[in-house]
Amino acid sequence: MRRLLKPLFILLLTLLMQSATAELVVVSGAKSGIDHLSRQDVVFLFMGRLRQLPTGVQALPLDLAVDSPERADFYRLLVNKEPAEIKAYWSRLVFSGGTRPPQVVDSREDLIRLLGSNPGAIAYMERSRIDPRVRVLFDFSAQP
Repeated sequence: MRRLLKPLFILLLTLLMQSATAELVVVSGAKSGIDHLSRQDVVFLFMGRLRQLPTGVQALPLDLAVDSPERADFYRLLVNKEPAEIKAYWSRLVFSGGTRPPQVVDSREDLIRLLGSNPGAIAYMERSRIDPRVRVLFDFSAQP
């Protein structure tokens, strides 16, 4: 019986983790002038391949702290990479002089403040933290 419970528990835990990550959205400030981003736009913005938003404004992608569970979930959903792989990716790009990684913010309140004060700022957050100060640009749960 014990041999059967362990795989069942792992499956249940995996399903719970997947449902939690499905609640991440990509956002900008409510007055940014951006209505929507495609998945490809989000990938390119957060992986350093695109530096301007569709409005022509300089993009400022924002990351939560390195140890943030949302950050790990975001990059798994976005490019199916673990935090160590993302760190190695950015180390190579920075070393070669290609581009800079997203700006890291210290807190969620700093994230909201930057989204409101910079029209080019974009970030990710849990859907449950959405408030009138932000606008959803991309929703992972709406993707197939």
